[in-house]
Amino acid sequence: MAEKNVCTSCNSMLDKVASLLNLNQTEIDVLTIPSRSFTFSFPVIMDDGKTKIFTGYRVQFNSARGPTKGGIRFHPKVDPEEVKTLAFLMTLKCAVTNLPFGGAKGGIIVDPKKLSAGELERLSRRYISTAYKFLGPETDIPAPDVNTNPQVMAWMLDEYERLTGKHQPGMITGKPVELGGSAIREISTSMGGYFTLREIMKDRKMKPEQTTVAIQGFGNVGLNIAKILSDHGYKIIAVSDSKTGIYDLKGLDVRNLMDYKKSKKGFDKLKGVKKITNQKILELKCDVLIPAALGDVITKNNAKNVKAKLILELANHPVTPEADDILGKKKVEIIPDILANAGGVVVSYFEWVQNTSNYYWGRKEVLDKLETQMVTATKEMGRTCKNFKCSMRQALYIQAVNKVLYAERLRGVLK
Repeated sequence: MAEKNVCTSCNSMLDKVASLLNLNQTEIDVLTIPSRSFTFSFPVIMDDGKTKIFTGYRVQFNSARGPTKGGIRFHPKVDPEEVKTLAFLMTLKCAVTNLPFGGAKGGIIVDPKKLSAGELERLSRRYISTAYKFLGPETDIPAPDVNTNPQVMAWMLDEYERLTGKHQPGMITGKPVELGGSAIREISTSMGGYFTLREIMKDRKMKPEQTTVAIQGFGNVGLNIAKILSDHGYKIIAVSDSKTGIYDLKGLDVRNLMDYKKSKKGFDKLKGVKKITNQKILELKCDVLIPAALGDVITKNNAKNVKAKLILELANHPVTPEADDILGKKKVEIIPDILANAGGVVVSYFEWVQNTSNYYWGRKEVLDKLETQMVTATKEMGRTCKNFKCSMRQALYIQAVNKVLYAERLRGVLK
């Protein structure tokens, strides 16, 4: 049973620190076998009156440090191993940012672009009605992820409250502000990434106005990091959406691109710039490369072609373990996802706190608290790097693993 449940990807990720920390097999099992894994099959009535069966997942990986926390994604390629891996990464992410949460993740195998608004609502509600007994503000708290948004969270909240008969806004985060969502939630991941990058660059004496940036992905996270960095003087030389990439070594006008994206929906017909594929954007010569779309885009096959000095992982696990080794030998530094994109879960934690107290903070207060949390975590990582003479990824894994295992020992799970 344990062999079926074990997270294969998690094992390969832990390999980087297992020997440094002298982890025994029991500790490795605690870190790689989810506490709970659910597979749900549920019916949804489509607009044509026919019923379609969908499959959804929820993995609650580890709750030693608090209730589990993690997003729900709607994507045709969702699978159990991916969900386990993402839940594992959420466990580490909450630990390195010192949040009182464990990690979880969920998803539904679906292409939401093929659903009407009504079908999407019924799908969202049915997922919650199937899983609600295992969710809650003190148990497991979902949030948005790929192809889900505040509206989906609102439907899920409403369904949960309908079934429980209680007003419980803290059962889910990423909600609209009108339903208990937090200020700056829409830019939280990107702002967190900016605060982390800023601290790393200070340490390396890199100046924004002399820094070129390429960004793969122009969804919410990619668009907002492009805007934030551009506003702070960085030169954005390339961006891409799911279909087309564009670049200009002299720098792109990010605000014009944002307006164009809203009106035209894509870059494929944009004139006056050079086109580039999503693959080639990863191989551009630049100071900072930001994968901000899906995972596993830098692999052993293309890592040798990466020319960036720094990689800021705003997507979840965009660099495979094999590619990580290749990039390390090339002296390409990686700011790992479990810190770089943790701004989203940090502000989700703030939202949960506000829901719990029924007292809400303004935009500046949330931004200030996010900055403090991210800067503290970044400096802690830097100290661990120096103490162990290791990479940023190894440092973060060392911190997270130690915190999770210490919590398990305090509970008596480990000796």
